Amino acid sequence: MMRILILLLIAFVCGSIGASLAGASKKGCLTSIVLGFIGALIGSWLSDKLHIGDLFYFRGIPVLWSIIGSALFVAVINLISGGNSRR
Repeated sequence: MMRILILLLIAFVCGSIGASLAGASKKGCLTSIVLGFIGALIGSWLSDKLHIGDLFYFRGIPVLWSIIGSALFVAVINLISGGNSRR
């Protein structure tokens, strides 16, 4: 049970940082966790394709690539949806 909570916390932090880097602040907790997990998948895939390892793993999660993957995912979503500006 504790391992799951730690993984959720890491995903939350990575997703929050990634969303902030992409300019999408004020996301909810659940959204940040989902972004963190999606970012880990995208980041791991990207690092594998580029043959670049991660410098910082925590509990088996590539933290740096998770943040990069989250930021890329949010940026693509913002491009597709037309950004996050309100009128």
